[in-house]
Amino acid sequence: MIRSMTRKMLGSAASAVDLMVTAAVTAHAQRTGQAKERPHSERIRLLERLDARSRDAPLDGFFAAPHPIFPGERHVRKLGAQGNVVDLSWESGFTTLDAEVAERYASAAENRVAVARHFRGPADYTGALRPAVILIHGYMAGAYAFEERIWPLALLERAGFDVVLFTLPFHGTRVRSGQGAVPEFPGADPRLSVEGFRQAVLDLQNLISFLLERGHPRVGALGMSLGGYLAALTATVEPRLDFVVPVIPLSSLADFAREQGSLSTVPEEEAAQHALLESIYRRVSPLARPSLVPPERCLVIAAKADRVTPAAHARRLSVHLRAPLQSFYGGHLLQLGRAEAFESVIELMTKPRV
Repeated sequence: MIRSMTRKMLGSAASAVDLMVTAAVTAHAQRTGQAKERPHSERIRLLERLDARSRDAPLDGFFAAPHPIFPGERHVRKLGAQGNVVDLSWESGFTTLDAEVAERYASAAENRVAVARHFRGPADYTGALRPAVILIHGYMAGAYAFEERIWPLALLERAGFDVVLFTLPFHGTRVRSGQGAVPEFPGADPRLSVEGFRQAVLDLQNLISFLLERGHPRVGALGMSLGGYLAALTATVEPRLDFVVPVIPLSSLADFAREQGSLSTVPEEEAAQHALLESIYRRVSPLARPSLVPPERCLVIAAKADRVTPAAHARRLSVHLRAPLQSFYGGHLLQLGRAEAFESVIELMTKPRV
């Protein structure tokens, strides 16, 4: 009883932190002009035009085919007695499909280079490399120093995995010079957001190919928040993933916009905007295609007190992936109780394929 009350109190505190930080980010975006309010009629016209261009487009072939990459490597530091931490960088080679944003998208020179940090453990006595787990960060994150504190790297390494921190487009070292704290992907322009997910999937698939070709016997993905969305999306186009774990994930960009108060406050107008956004983002939705990763190799983690991506997002992905759903009592930012959930993650990662 006391433990339950304590968890409830801590969950309430975690929810308050989520709401406070979300409000601060929204206020910053408004002050810097990165979130512009448009009249409903104007916004509907824009969304209807974008929807008309893509509504009947087939889902097959929408994502670019992966291609070989040859990353440059920069030694960062030693990892234990025999391992190393290495930064990888390679030309993304991404090309937009949408001509309307092609020039603006390509003008971010920093984003043309894909990057990841690889925590390389030693090979075993036969020379075999360890399996690898790719960690995908959330929105406004991606700085390696921050990610190394957020993720339980030591736990994953003790479980016998190489860890690879993957950086999303327009985040971390890929942010456009002078952009400021709020990334432009995903953002207010659905065209740029759709292309951002296309590039993210391409870069991630190319990284998976590189790791497998290098000799890692298995490669899986864990994604947090926006990264959970990408992990689940990639599972619908990449059958080589050994396991997929979305953690406190986003599942719908349209739902997120509604939950964060980004749509009209008039119910009828809100419903119209939401429906159009759902249609526009269908091509990059993790719910639009069946998963290519077997359900027994998937797990979804929710936070009961989450006020950024509420647990309903995780439940939708759990149903779609046909995967178990596990929850901890904390929030999105104060992830209280997460350790117990990660025990199940390790169990899934280390479970042999049938």
